[in-house]
Amino acid sequence: MNCALVTGSSRGLGKAIAVQLAKDHGLYILVNYSSNKAAAEDTLSQIKEAGGDGEIMQFNVQDKTSVDAALDQWKKDNPDNFVSVLVNNAGITKDGLFVFMSENDWDDVINVSSKGMFNVTRNLIEQMVRKRSGRVINVASLSGLKGVPGQTNYSAAKGAMIASTKALAQEVAKRKITVNAVAPGFIESDMTGDLPVDQLKQMIPMNRFGKADEVAHLVSFLASEKSSYITGEVININGGIYS
Repeated sequence: MNCALVTGSSRGLGKAIAVQLAKDHGLYILVNYSSNKAAAEDTLSQIKEAGGDGEIMQFNVQDKTSVDAALDQWKKDNPDNFVSVLVNNAGITKDGLFVFMSENDWDDVINVSSKGMFNVTRNLIEQMVRKRSGRVINVASLSGLKGVPGQTNYSAAKGAMIASTKALAQEVAKRKITVNAVAPGFIESDMTGDLPVDQLKQMIPMNRFGKADEVAHLVSFLASEKSSYITGEVININGGIYS
């Protein structure tokens, strides 16, 4: 059975992506969460309401021991299943001016997005290589391309994801594995709930924030056979703000 793992899928973009992959591709969804089990279970219930199936899976992406323990046990318990789609979505923000930024605020943001991508992808990529099949989709950000003041740590984390996407895509292309990134701009979610929406909308040519399901549809396309000749790309989805 083909499966999809979406990291950080208990809320926001991750939840929308997990539900969309179940709807569009009939994939068995592994709903990863770090601490909010109730939110992960809500994602799973939405997947089942949409006619799909899956299970919740707890691990903290920045802890390689935790990642390997959870995924290795799952693979042992499910020898006939294959994670053919990996969406590295987990991310956090700890915004602040660099001159006041603590080392912990730098390390935590880098470790969830960038090190987390390494930990999870490193565990699953070998099976994709053996099977000569797979989709890796990294959820980056406008911040990683443009750089956003007050988000030096987040911009660095997402910029690292983007560079890694381009490099890894070249390494595994001959094995029919694609590696792409999506770079959302301002998307309605709990991560943007405290932002000055009216002020920021003036920066966006479309004059609105995006919706989580709009990003989810793009990720779903990159997970499909329709995108089989696209790899190493970073696709902006930001209402024209970086055009």
